[in-house]
Amino acid sequence: MQLPPQVTPRAFERLTEIGAAAQGKALRVAVEGGGCSGFQYEITLDDPDGEDLILEGAGEKVVVDQVSLPFLSGAVIDFTEELIGARFVINNPNATSSCGCGTSFSM
Repeated sequence: MQLPPQVTPRAFERLTEIGAAAQGKALRVAVEGGGCSGFQYEITLDDPDGEDLILEGAGEKVVVDQVSLPFLSGAVIDFTEELIGARFVINNPNATSSCGCGTSFSM
């Protein structure tokens, strides 16, 4: 059974801080082949597409394309600020391993 990804309030807050909705943009989270572990996350500000899953909160949108949805089933999209930098992160229960950078994973 495929569960939709979830977005934390902290991730929506960060989108508000960078003015995504004010620019007419949404945070696009996609999965592509490549990276050091087989798959990698592509996270960009983009225009929503008519076939995207749209997750909304705090006046902001996060979109996931239909091809990426199975790879992100039950995942949590968050934003973190650490000593090494600030970034959006994906906590994906489907990933069997991931690389140190957090953008590449295997299933």
